[in-house]
Amino acid sequence: MGTSELNFLLKEEIASLLEENNSNDISDFDLPVSKDPYVIMVVGVNGVGKTTTIGKLAHQFKQADKKVILGAADTFRAAAIDQLQIWADRVGVPLVRQAMGSDPASVAYDTLSSAVAQGADVVIIDTAGRLHNKINLMNELSKIKKVMQKVVPAAPQEVLLVLDGSTGQNAFEQAKQFTAATEVTALALTKLDGTAKGGVVIGISDQFKIPVKYIGIGEKMDDLQIFNRRAFVDSLFS
Repeated sequence: MGTSELNFLLKEEIASLLEENNSNDISDFDLPVSKDPYVIMVVGVNGVGKTTTIGKLAHQFKQADKKVILGAADTFRAAAIDQLQIWADRVGVPLVRQAMGSDPASVAYDTLSSAVAQGADVVIIDTAGRLHNKINLMNELSKIKKVMQKVVPAAPQEVLLVLDGSTGQNAFEQAKQFTAATEVTALALTKLDGTAKGGVVIGISDQFKIPVKYIGIGEKMDDLQIFNRRAFVDSLFS
């Protein structure tokens, strides 16, 4: 068997692995029809590109004519709130924030109340990315969820785990921690603009049975794409 046949078989195998984990390719930034806002709770450690991903997501939904509101529930770091404010201003969407050290669940509650009052389509909530104490993280994330459900019973419709595609084994460890702490429903893979093509995501998607939904390929506002497994597998072999 020649190299090209072997590559073909490998590609098919990897694509079907990704398909098993529901990495069904969605083609645009559309949302299920609902009277309530679609709430995305974003989780991940600091430094993986969480804030940037939220900003780019907000931009893409806005381009798709959706009314977007952001919530700064990472109240642990003043920098996280300020960074999110910069993105909110850049994209031109409102940000609900409180002082550093406020209760994250209270920020989430305010954000959803505001979203319902304004008839927003999408709410994206940032959460604290610290892993040193999994119990605290679990408690905090479940408290945020419970409080949001008082406003939108189905919230969050999506829990998006952001992973840095260039960190290999480290990303795997983070996926383990966050899937233990909360019900992650989708993955976003950042920093795929370098030589590391994020092959680790195949292992993560396969082990945790979580679909890859978005990939970040650069710093610009448009540099967030919907994951296309065929194109991704081709890039691994290019």
